[in-house]
Amino acid sequence: MVDRNGWDGEVPVSDASPRRPPESFVAQANVADEAVHEKFADEWPACWERAAALLDWDEPYDTVLEDDDAPFYRWFTGGRLNAAYNCLDRHVEGGRKNHAAIRWEGKRGESTTYTYRELYVEVNELAASLRELGVEADDVVTIYLPMIPELPTAMLACARIGAPHSVVFAGLSADALATRMDAADSEYLVTCDGYYRRGDAFNQKGKADNALLELDQDVTTVVVDRLGEELPHVLGASEYDYHDLLDAHRGETVDPVSRAAEDMLFLMYTSGTTGRPKGVVHATGGYLSYAAWTSHAVLDVKPEDTYWCAADIGWITGHSYIVYGPLALGTTTLLYEGTPDYPDRNRLWEIIERNAVDVFYTAPTAIRAFMKWGEEYPDRHDLSSLRLLGTVGEPINPRAWEWYHEHVGGGECPIVDTWWQTETGGIAISTLPGVDDMKPGAAGPALPGVDARVVDGAGEAVDPEEAGYLALARPWPGMLRTLYEGDDRFVDEYWRRLSDPDADEWRYFTGDAARVDEDGYVTVLGRVDDVINVSGHRLSTMEVESAIVEVEGVAEAAVVGATGGSDGTDTGIFAYVSTERDADAAAIREAIHEAIEDAIGPIARPEEVVFTPELPKTRSGKIMRRLLADVTNGEELGDTSALRNPEIVGELQAAIREE
Repeated sequence: MVDRNGWDGEVPVSDASPRRPPESFVAQANVADEAVHEKFADEWPACWERAAALLDWDEPYDTVLEDDDAPFYRWFTGGRLNAAYNCLDRHVEGGRKNHAAIRWEGKRGESTTYTYRELYVEVNELAASLRELGVEADDVVTIYLPMIPELPTAMLACARIGAPHSVVFAGLSADALATRMDAADSEYLVTCDGYYRRGDAFNQKGKADNALLELDQDVTTVVVDRLGEELPHVLGASEYDYHDLLDAHRGETVDPVSRAAEDMLFLMYTSGTTGRPKGVVHATGGYLSYAAWTSHAVLDVKPEDTYWCAADIGWITGHSYIVYGPLALGTTTLLYEGTPDYPDRNRLWEIIERNAVDVFYTAPTAIRAFMKWGEEYPDRHDLSSLRLLGTVGEPINPRAWEWYHEHVGGGECPIVDTWWQTETGGIAISTLPGVDDMKPGAAGPALPGVDARVVDGAGEAVDPEEAGYLALARPWPGMLRTLYEGDDRFVDEYWRRLSDPDADEWRYFTGDAARVDEDGYVTVLGRVDDVINVSGHRLSTMEVESAIVEVEGVAEAAVVGATGGSDGTDTGIFAYVSTERDADAAAIREAIHEAIEDAIGPIARPEEVVFTPELPKTRSGKIMRRLLADVTNGEELGDTSALRNPEIVGELQAAIREE
């Protein structure tokens, strides 16, 4: 399919067979009503009252959905609530004050548990401190912290006083921090002296100081002392020690500020098509209810669980499924500071075993790394506490799905393969583990109440198994409300492309390619702009990568375009491949060529297959294809501050020279 947007979406069709969730799981699932999809469709939008009912409201809402100013939809208007109250106070008041809220696992083997009462106390003391420093309702507070307990504490303290927070991933550069603070006109920063990166102390305050030099506004800074004597630091003017502030406000409480449902809860910056980061605005009522409902229905989170989402709170996954969703439901959420293989490759499985984790939610790129390391690592640990597994961040291929199911889930745990975005606020496409069959390689149907469609460039539905654009044709509570100081950009980037305003038909353009089968199961194929133009044929990188990772012995792969190609005029394909242990590179190279030709055709045969011990990844686990493209084409490398394994860059450059 080549449409007016220039995307060629021909893709192979998966033949993965459906799997039923075990009856033992269905019997205990939070949502097991097989008619739930139909009920939500019949009752829409009132169906979303089920999500709102998971929260406590200061004042009840008047209307579930107001759509008279589409696409600026408003949810639960008239209602008032406070996110921190819903995540803390009501559990303390309801008799769960001694239940663990957060279990923190530090990079050097430290562990700390915060009960709901203890977290409530620290959040109140920090909220009182921020107020004394001048933070008022609607002031944006920037948080630039690694995965330490003070990060969710700061988020909840901001929510308590009605100040939206803007969390910036700790691995981003000083320039990235400055850009985001400037865009948000943020005058308050919570950061730390430093943190550990693979055991080494890393100076975080130095980056923050450099960022503040680029800003015009005066900034008041709160600094968490994470490293102590390992990294001494000096506080300057308008800088305050986090724990000194808590000591000064010991035992103080702050009444939670009642917020309108449509008031901003937080601002999160994400990449934009123009290169300028977009400030995605999420509102208090719709976002929190959606995060709670999807945690309840898709991740099957229960108050008695120990639940682990192995993401970073610096990204939306951590916001929704480490902090707000789990804590709104009163469960124990596990917070991990380290990497999966530090100090060794048993680390994750040891944590699951020791904490008796019930639900584990991670990224396919991590699963492929686990496959590469070998099944002996999970196999030597007791993972029988696990009840449900989840994946997030990118599509998972059937082979990785099967490995995850067998070696982590013991062949019994259902897997929810979830699709969603920063902008959706929460999961939008996935099986409900107590209701739907699973299809390895397919995310699943749209969630009840979510209208996901695969359409062509004119917004019309394509036939089953035909590739097209993934669009959401109805609003949903967790959706972004707008872009910060960018209403026009909000409409242009997300709605204009596939909508017909004259007919009052608004479709949210996800930017992803997908196909849907006869059963309504969606397979996400990757970003529509992730294409390589080879001899006039536009090939999806996801399509080529999927063929490669199905080859026995391949752990993971990424493909990029090489400008000029072999004849100096066309674009060639470079495939970067990481193999499992003891793999025969020559045999795998030939198998890759055969697999691609069988699945796609000779046109997609890579010009080079470059073997590498690992692929460059961000600290959230995503492959940095942009960096691979720069290395391939001999371009100057862009910002690499988010790179988790910077040492791999030199190895890749050397490998390219050898090729």
